[in-house]
Amino acid sequence: MEFKIASPTKKEHLVFIISDASPLKQIPELSAEEQKFVAESIAKEQAIITVNQYSRYIFVYNLKAKKTDWQTSEACRKIGVELQTLFNKYKLVAVTISNLSSNASAAYHLAEGIALANYQFLKYRSDKEKTSYTLKTIAFRSQSMTVKQLGELNITVSAIYKARDLVNEPLNYLSAVQLAKEISLMGKEAGFKVTTLQKAQLEREKMGGLLAVNLGSQQPPTFTVMEYVPKKAINKKPIVLVGKGVVYDTGGLSLKPTAGSMDRMKSDMSGSALVSAVMYAISRMQLPLHVIALVPATDNRPGENAYVPGDIITMYSGNTVEVLNTDAEGRLLLGDALHWAKRYKPELVMDFATLTGAASAAVGEHGIVCMGTADDNIKDAFKNSGNRQYERLVEFPLWDEYGDMIKSEVADLKNTGGPVGGAMTAGKFLEYFTNYPWMHFDIAGVSFAVGKRGYAPAGGTGYGIRMVLDFLMNYSKV
Repeated sequence: MEFKIASPTKKEHLVFIISDASPLKQIPELSAEEQKFVAESIAKEQAIITVNQYSRYIFVYNLKAKKTDWQTSEACRKIGVELQTLFNKYKLVAVTISNLSSNASAAYHLAEGIALANYQFLKYRSDKEKTSYTLKTIAFRSQSMTVKQLGELNITVSAIYKARDLVNEPLNYLSAVQLAKEISLMGKEAGFKVTTLQKAQLEREKMGGLLAVNLGSQQPPTFTVMEYVPKKAINKKPIVLVGKGVVYDTGGLSLKPTAGSMDRMKSDMSGSALVSAVMYAISRMQLPLHVIALVPATDNRPGENAYVPGDIITMYSGNTVEVLNTDAEGRLLLGDALHWAKRYKPELVMDFATLTGAASAAVGEHGIVCMGTADDNIKDAFKNSGNRQYERLVEFPLWDEYGDMIKSEVADLKNTGGPVGGAMTAGKFLEYFTNYPWMHFDIAGVSFAVGKRGYAPAGGTGYGIRMVLDFLMNYSKV
């Protein structure tokens, strides 16, 4: 998707954003009769009014403010979805947005909704030329978008597209090794450093959680370290992101059912896609933050010499874990990565993982379950960012009793806590490997859509990326 600021032309397809009928007189592209038609449609509370001038289309969006600014922004994005459908129905290649409303950011959020809804993953479709959307360019009249906003929009959408691509790739392409290569390519494009530890190095490091999960696979694991260091960072200690990189999860010997479960498990690496996309965006935006990202990656299979329920493994930290369910594998990878993060003496660590069905069951596709040990001002900042981007957060508790539920009789920990409180016991497991301010985000319910929902197409959604970027862009205010 191309974004640009453009001068008016006579043939461009136009979108005008208004808050009431009064700005219609400022639209010379509409005749008096057309202005009357639009005004009558607004009086009937029609949100989108289409004027077909034969040589071009003019769309008028009647923006109505909601109770909060962030709800109004989301309304703009959702109208963007409706407009995107119309643009492609009419085979439009480019449109120009002009904001005449009282909402200064309306053009940004409308374009964001259009662009995110316009994503397609057609790499493996033989009919891609026929099914590809026609819309390629969104332009803005100069008063509707600043150059800075244009750059942020372009980078954010590009980052989300890249994350969605990664999640949508099947395992027979995106192995752990290939995931590391894709991240390396993103690093070269955006300008951040990428280092990948291969299996022999992981064995020397004794990264027992990651290696245990990999035992059932013929494909080797990887551990990818990304780092962005600006010239003048405002944080004295690095911020660390950790993303779960299970490129496919069969459940191991605790085998998942196929329908409605294993059939979408190529998305179990969504956490790794999220943190890689965030690194891509902050590097291209040149944010004044020193940020490191870690991606432990493998597939989880029941073959070869697979680990089994009852095994006791030694984690990278030296702690032992009794494995009771091989489908609770993500926390083993993350535990190793969280311990690795200690070497950086980080200011803040946040991990992202499709970790538990319990989190998905609790809030569904409408938000992210989070928990952590970071200060309340950090948590509040995350929640505010989540609201602004409509990628909302629900904080769950980390009570000591949930830690008691994962105590083992034969090891330091066990990797499941029983049939209840699953999201919290998983969080307590991860907390065990931290000694720094930390936040955990369980994105199980939002990372992958079975069917199109709003501006998220079927498949990988990239949900959470805008929330994290908003938090980092406002980090100096925390």
